[in-house]
Amino acid sequence: MVFPGTWAIRIYTLAAFIACTPLLYAQAPASDTLYRILQKQDSLLFSEGFNKCDIGQFEKLVSENFEFYHDEAGIMSSKAAFIASIKDGICKLPYKPQRQLNEGSLEVFPLTKNGKLYGAIQNGTHSFYAIEKDKPERLTSTALFTHVWLLENGSWRLGRSLSYNHKTP
Repeated sequence: MVFPGTWAIRIYTLAAFIACTPLLYAQAPASDTLYRILQKQDSLLFSEGFNKCDIGQFEKLVSENFEFYHDEAGIMSSKAAFIASIKDGICKLPYKPQRQLNEGSLEVFPLTKNGKLYGAIQNGTHSFYAIEKDKPERLTSTALFTHVWLLENGSWRLGRSLSYNHKTP
């Protein structure tokens, strides 16, 4: 038996849920300061660190408690192991690897506790290329990524990184 007013309560509950749904997925807009900060961090990590094999960028940007999860290379559970894999792996490939953030794919979601910002989740899609002397640039893979950036002593540090769904052309 349905009591009078039950439908009204259901309608109000549904309306409240729909009204609050955007708050559950509060992505920072591209014009937001947090978005721009993490876009810059991404650029430093990849355009400077990865693309130019600037190990100093990884030293500065990666948290001491860093963990990296890769769908093909496995888990690296320390900053030292991750940096060694860059230095002794990617930087010693017979070609120059290049990472490019796919335009329009970057998303940033703030993480707060008691209203105070402590980190952010950043995700997107990136493409990787091989650059070889006297050869055209070659796409090697595309993948999704999710990064957890943490605000540590006033600086943004990469705490967790997931690179997954790698696809080769």
